[in-house]
Amino acid sequence: MFAIVDIAGFQEKVQEGDALKVPLHDVKSGEKIIFEKVLLLSNGDALTIGLPFVKGATVEAKVVSHGQGKKIRVQKANKRKRYRRVHGHRQDFTEIEITKIKA
Repeated sequence: MFAIVDIAGFQEKVQEGDALKVPLHDVKSGEKIIFEKVLLLSNGDALTIGLPFVKGATVEAKVVSHGQGKKIRVQKANKRKRYRRVHGHRQDFTEIEITKIKA
């Protein structure tokens, strides 16, 4: 059984037991999150497609931890103008584990 879920604007394919890194959610570690925007639900041969969401379907997840991704460097430069700028960024994320898919 798997589902396609809209999590913070991103479509994720999830199954029970999956671990995902999603954009930062304001939930403490150990608590659970319920995602109600289920776009598609598959249970064996049965396939349910939402218009736009599947009614009554939810996905439960447990928050494992919060963190930051690897640092990226963004550079800007104008050649022959002596203009150079370097900016660093680390994206915040929440690591979740899918516990249950309800149809």
